Amino acid sequence: MDHRARPYRSVLYIPASKARALEKAQTLPVDAIIFDLEDAVAVEEKENARHLLAETLAEKDYGARAKIVRLNGFDTEWGQADLDVVAAAKPEAVLLPKVNSAADVEALAAKLDARPETAETTIWTMMETPLGMLNAAEIAAAPRMAGFVMGTNDLAKELDSRFRADRLPMQTGLGLCLLAARAYGLVAVDGVYNAFKDEEGLKAECDQGRDMGFDGKTLIHPAQIAVANSAFAPSEAELDLANRQIIAFEEAEASGQGVAVVDGKIVENLHVATARQLLAKAEAIQAIAAE
Repeated sequence: MDHRARPYRSVLYIPASKARALEKAQTLPVDAIIFDLEDAVAVEEKENARHLLAETLAEKDYGARAKIVRLNGFDTEWGQADLDVVAAAKPEAVLLPKVNSAADVEALAAKLDARPETAETTIWTMMETPLGMLNAAEIAAAPRMAGFVMGTNDLAKELDSRFRADRLPMQTGLGLCLLAARAYGLVAVDGVYNAFKDEEGLKAECDQGRDMGFDGKTLIHPAQIAVANSAFAPSEAELDLANRQIIAFEEAEASGQGVAVVDGKIVENLHVATARQLLAKAEAIQAIAAE
């Protein structure tokens, strides 16, 4: 399965306990929604939140937006109950927090296997612990895996690192997870930017994540959507170059040559494959916007 065929430029956390937020999310121009039963929900609201979310997923239409449910961990008193209730809505994907090893994913996969209503449900994992970083490859290879979500706030806490705009303390962990995701064909979504009113800082961090290779950015506020969508979408210049590379390479092949030259640079098969992926991503984004 090509998990990266759909865009994940903007992935917005929505508290599952907030009925108004759940309703508003139907109209937001996001590529994906994380319906959060974990950190965004107070202990006294856990039970109501899971029932509200199950009803919402069964009744509301979120269009082409990817729908991911973040469960509480199964080492808590709420995780199993979350799954028991939400499973009835046949969730598209579930997100497991604080994953340390493939065994965590395998245990969840077994629970999903045991329910006919979750036969098609995929698993995403929060990558937010040092052990999770070190075991990223085995986690990516686990059953039902579809994507990584970077939990940079928790990782910073675990590392006891200081905040830096260049995120230097995060680079090893981010890189290990990105390598593992690409090795196994998973989506990889960058962590949140906490200062939701700082548009310039958000743009810089989105640009950094996009340059590294992430598919998109997790967001904590609707005000961040436009910046993320722009940063992780192909630019007009990139699309123009992609089209010219494809045309030039096809012309070179027709004349019996294996490479072409565009803007003074060699174009080979690998460049054409990347160009086609870029154009396909742009088409998918247009399809979402047209809804």
